[in-house]
Amino acid sequence: MKKQIKIIVIVLVLILIVLTSLRLFFNGGEDTWIKDEKGVYVKHGNPSSMPDYVKEQQTAIEKAFELFQKKKNSGMNFSSQCLGSVGDYAVDIVNVPRINEDDLTENQCGDYANGKVEHFIELDIFGNVIKII
Repeated sequence: MKKQIKIIVIVLVLILIVLTSLRLFFNGGEDTWIKDEKGVYVKHGNPSSMPDYVKEQQTAIEKAFELFQKKKNSGMNFSSQCLGSVGDYAVDIVNVPRINEDDLTENQCGDYANGKVEHFIELDIFGNVIKII
């Protein structure tokens, strides 16, 4: 009887180890990069390195801010409009909350609609990131 209980305990411990390993494998590590509610990659835990796709997005955000500042310094009044493209990202100004004007073709970036760039960054009229796809 004691031998059967011992075997059952060992089997249960092995099952627990396997399930825990599978959970960690499929959920990813604690030290990784995840997207926040805006689509911006942020650190989760303490990742040892920054993947190229995160670097690409961070560079695009920096360039989008530079483009925004350049247009602002030139005296542009912002509404729903395309500012241009940086890398593989179109930079678009949208209202917060969004209104019908934001969805008009003439206010959106043609480079994204035509497939010339794969991603877009939406900024508000103050240059804050609203969404990245």
